[in-house]
Amino acid sequence: MLQDADALPQLIGEYKPLDQWQTHLNQLFYGLRGDQLRSYYQTYASADFRLAHALADDYYERVTKRDKAGNRQLSPADRIIDGESRLTVLELGPGNGNLAACFLSHLKALDKQGTIYRRVRYVMVDWQQTVLDGALAHPELAMHRAQVETHQGSVGHLTGIGDATVDRIICNELWNDLPTKLLAKHGGEVEEEYLRPNVSEFFHAKIQDWSAFVRAFQEKDFVTLKTVPPFLDELVWEKEYRKVEWKDVPYRKTIAEFLQSIDQDVLVPVNVGAFATLKEAKRLLAPDAIGFSAFDAGTADMNVLNDPEKPCYGQFGGQYSFMINFALVEAVAKQLGMKQETWEPQREFVGRSLNTNVITLMDLLATHPSAGPKLQAWEQDRLVLKTIKALNETFKSPYHRRFEFPLGTNVPAEERETLSAILRSLKDNGIPDTVAYLSEEELTRAQKDLEEIGYNSEAIRMALNAPPGPIEYCHFTCR
Repeated sequence: MLQDADALPQLIGEYKPLDQWQTHLNQLFYGLRGDQLRSYYQTYASADFRLAHALADDYYERVTKRDKAGNRQLSPADRIIDGESRLTVLELGPGNGNLAACFLSHLKALDKQGTIYRRVRYVMVDWQQTVLDGALAHPELAMHRAQVETHQGSVGHLTGIGDATVDRIICNELWNDLPTKLLAKHGGEVEEEYLRPNVSEFFHAKIQDWSAFVRAFQEKDFVTLKTVPPFLDELVWEKEYRKVEWKDVPYRKTIAEFLQSIDQDVLVPVNVGAFATLKEAKRLLAPDAIGFSAFDAGTADMNVLNDPEKPCYGQFGGQYSFMINFALVEAVAKQLGMKQETWEPQREFVGRSLNTNVITLMDLLATHPSAGPKLQAWEQDRLVLKTIKALNETFKSPYHRRFEFPLGTNVPAEERETLSAILRSLKDNGIPDTVAYLSEEELTRAQKDLEEIGYNSEAIRMALNAPPGPIEYCHFTCR
């Protein structure tokens, strides 16, 4: 954030509510860097299979139970095939298609009687056709093409999909990208954060036709913007606080009541984009539908939400990513008339499907005695690769994929070949990603190999049983 007003670089826009600039920036990010998403962040479903398998386990169990009860209520809009209704599953924001591929593959393997998988109509939804094309091109979706469709449109307003026609909605790490306001009580008013964008002096000096750049930035002219030097990381933001325009904010009463529990001048995220998906889910879900699930980073702990030092958002490659205020999400879901709202740490949902404790590879790395800011970037890479090699001695994935891990440019020459050799030696059915889930049994089997590179078994045990952090990846569900 800009601190010295006298050193103000050139303005490229006017003050607007944060959620409006967030929407603008995220559209620029996907238009300019959408093909490089994994260079900036990885999701729990972009390469790993465990979250998708947990969702398939849950879906198979619930549909089987409902089918045995024999009280499935067909609506006039149900699509009937061979005398049976299609089970429509929507995934909002399908990313690279990996969650869909692993969900359908695991569901097919579970469905040994062939009574559920063949009825599934899996619809991937995104506002960008290029994202849908990329997701559909996932190699492991080829075997499921009869089950898969795409739908281009806003996740908050899905035209063309009928009321009460959907059985399951999955929303993975999408809410944090959707429009979010930052609100705070100040005096007797509620204020919201406004931003105004500038660029750094360094970037400003690089632009020859300044007015053309500003016009392209404001109009999201990707053809022109792709001809200028990368600018998303060069943005400098001024911020101020203004009285909220309640006419532009849905669920005013619910939000105002929630803010009564928050101290003066403490900013809290109000995830209006997430609220819109819940409202649309209410319209789409059939009366006896399995329901809606969202996975994202956030908290429902009012002590955390009332902490003025909490991290409300971050930026990755120029894209805004917000924490989710699950306490307010639950209040809005209740206002909408949704039922059976539940909230749990995401790793508990995954662990329950495996009937064991789980942690992520990143959690494991954090237990190593040398882990932390003292390690240089290439030393962190070395620890990651040695850890994966140790785990791969006993880990076996049901999928065959090459582990993607570009080495940084700062790796010393004498180490580069050693790390490259480790990369080449990794099996294609080993650990799929640096954010992969690991079970307690897998860690136990790898204990000897992990100890040889410095891990402590007691520290790993403590990580497996650690309580959720103040801000955690969570699973929110409702019907």
